[in-house]
Amino acid sequence: MSDEVRTFVIEQLTDMNYDVEDIDDDTTLGPAGVDLESLALADLAVRVEDRYGLKFADDENEKLALMTVGEFTRMVADRVSAKATTSDVA
Repeated sequence: MSDEVRTFVIEQLTDMNYDVEDIDDDTTLGPAGVDLESLALADLAVRVEDRYGLKFADDENEKLALMTVGEFTRMVADRVSAKATTSDVA
């Protein structure tokens, strides 16, 4: 699942006109890496929410800027897996 999420995130960054050539799992999403500003982080979060049926809390945007691509994709994959497990139980 992490690979699928990572591919989706990279596709979305490309669609948002960010250079993804040198991005790896250790690249931060914020100023020290991809350089997503708050609106771009919100845009990426909405795209991920729409694709995977997740919701990020309003206060998570600041945390997202500090995350690496790898941390972000693992977090999303974990939430998707947890949601699927919860759905299976319900």
